[in-house]
Amino acid sequence: MLFITFEVMEVKSKEARTSWPVMESFYTIQGEGHHSGRPAYFIRTGGCDVGCVWCDVKESWEADKHPDSNLDELLNEVEQSNTDFVVLTGGEPAMYDLSSLVEGLKSNNKEVAIETSGCYELSGDVDWYCFSPKKFKAPINEAYERADELKIVIFHKSDFEWAESHAEKVNSACKLYLQPEWSKQAQILPLIIEYVKKNPKWSISLQTHKYMNIP
Repeated sequence: MLFITFEVMEVKSKEARTSWPVMESFYTIQGEGHHSGRPAYFIRTGGCDVGCVWCDVKESWEADKHPDSNLDELLNEVEQSNTDFVVLTGGEPAMYDLSSLVEGLKSNNKEVAIETSGCYELSGDVDWYCFSPKKFKAPINEAYERADELKIVIFHKSDFEWAESHAEKVNSACKLYLQPEWSKQAQILPLIIEYVKKNPKWSISLQTHKYMNIP
């Protein structure tokens, strides 16, 4: 009985949509990972069941606290910005069917990236898949296959071994990044620097938007 209930919930969450709970949407500079420094329009969906203890947007977790924005509203917002690059983030955006949103953005000549924990099958043909797995909920196999970028947040020195376990599973073209958790950056960043020097397949990702004091 529990198994059947779970399956129904999963199907319901992936119904075709033309609106999504949105915590915030804004034009800024991408601060992390491969596209760091690039102007980007961010759409942050509400709703997440991963539950990272160090999450810096915990207010995004409860979807019903955030009003729905419809497809036309979001497309118009993006079009009014001066960017050709859109990042879907959360929360956990892959909880929802994003197909119509991604198609609409791409029809307007926007490049679309997603930042996801990889716990859900992705609905939508994005241009860039940033896979950031978390210990609190296991990712699915699709994430390793689709990942353009593996971004591991390092919170403790034991996380380096955990990062390597994921790096072994991603596709050969995937770019590898280690990023210090912001509240522990002073302690963790020196460890990351030394680790990357010894393991040059990895690069360092920093939350540069926090240094610049922008969203």
